[in-house]
Amino acid sequence: MTTIAIVGAGPGLGAAVARRFGREGFHVALVSRSQERVDGLAAELADVGVTARGFAADVRDPKALAAALDAVCGALSPIEVLQYSPVPSPDFMRPVLETRPDDMVGPIELSVYGPVAAVRQVLPGMRSLGRGTVLLVNGGSAVIPHADRAGTSIAFAAESAYGHLLHDTLAGDGIHVGQLIIPGAIVPGHPRKDPDVLAEVLWGMHRDRHGFRHFADDLDG
Repeated sequence: MTTIAIVGAGPGLGAAVARRFGREGFHVALVSRSQERVDGLAAELADVGVTARGFAADVRDPKALAAALDAVCGALSPIEVLQYSPVPSPDFMRPVLETRPDDMVGPIELSVYGPVAAVRQVLPGMRSLGRGTVLLVNGGSAVIPHADRAGTSIAFAAESAYGHLLHDTLAGDGIHVGQLIIPGAIVPGHPRKDPDVLAEVLWGMHRDRHGFRHFADDLDG
């Protein structure tokens, strides 16, 4: 029995992924800033037969994030799958000509320092298992920069580069790294961007281990 750690877990995509992987026998670690939020979500998952536990950490604090992921293994089981999918703050989406150096601190902390800290924490355990999967979830500006969303466009591009480097470097160790691009909003009931549909895509990325970048929908869709 192993664990999927969902960093940035919430009631939409995070809960859907937890249910999907839980059906396959995974334990679920839910990581978010609010302990109350993830405890409530863990209780809801328990009602549908998923073993889950919440861990509080701000992804913009690398030490706190590493400590939370370290606690997962003792509380649940070794982490085989890491999903990194925190939602960016609206403050990160300023027009490019209005973006100052200080405005880039948050996006870089969220989309670069956070995933680097998370991956470095879980990688030794994945190597001990002899397998693992890292799933990065980003918006469309990771692929096509948007002039009105400079912070996320720049930071997502950096996260994409990091993920692609990991994909190429870790493949020989049995560790798969993939990125799911979700253009626009996650929309309940949408044929391709409903949370349960996206969770199925992420499960398939883990199972099939093919390629780095995957698209939930057309970039203009």
